Amino acid sequence: MEHRIVSREEWLAARKAHLANEKELTRRRDALSAERRALPWVRVEKAYTFEGWDGGLSLGDLFAGNSQLIIYHFMFGPGAREGCPSCSFLADHFDGANRHLRHHDVSLVVVSRAPYAEFQNFRHRMGWDFPWVSSANSDFNYDFHVSPSPGEKAAGRYEYNYTMHDGQGGEMPGFSVFYRNDAGEIFHTYSTYARGGDLLIGAHNFLDMTPKGRNEVGIMDWVRHHDRYPGKPLGAASFQPELAVSSYSD
Repeated sequence: MEHRIVSREEWLAARKAHLANEKELTRRRDALSAERRALPWVRVEKAYTFEGWDGGLSLGDLFAGNSQLIIYHFMFGPGAREGCPSCSFLADHFDGANRHLRHHDVSLVVVSRAPYAEFQNFRHRMGWDFPWVSSANSDFNYDFHVSPSPGEKAAGRYEYNYTMHDGQGGEMPGFSVFYRNDAGEIFHTYSTYARGGDLLIGAHNFLDMTPKGRNEVGIMDWVRHHDRYPGKPLGAASFQPELAVSSYSD
């Protein structure tokens, strides 16, 4: 894409025009968030069980004392050896957020259909600390339409993102949100799938500010597991504090 090279005054006029659009999007997003919070709820009647850090866990246990629970449906099915790069890219953002969410009445937990033992090596490899549990022994993934049920596979049609699809399907990503009241009742308040969680990918928001944007041909086609990018990883050895000090002390 060719860009015009202009004076600072002309750039400022264009930037202010774009700022008006950014502010309108912010107001629209605030209104959309309020509309989301006002959605009706569904009481969760089924007793789901999970396998996790403390053996068998209930859905209520995943709240960990908070009243709100966000579950990320991570694509890691039985027999998988590693998570998909896209889910892993998103999950790389969770630990930073969780340091704050857990202190603001929100628990963020990852759920996959593979048995708990099957994703421990991958979790260690990725260096993640967030709670990650298995739904292998329950209908949780089926009921929240991130894994095709045996019946859907037999019929050759499955539901994902509120739409029916032909085929057998497979593990798919998404977020589901729950609320627990003082009486211990649990309610399903919201689920989003496909690109519904895109706003939560902080790296995308950084890229969207740059001249090349996300610089991709297909959605997230450039994404790799964070230990598989070529070149030297950015780490403590590449940081030179004396340069940082001098650059800010001038």
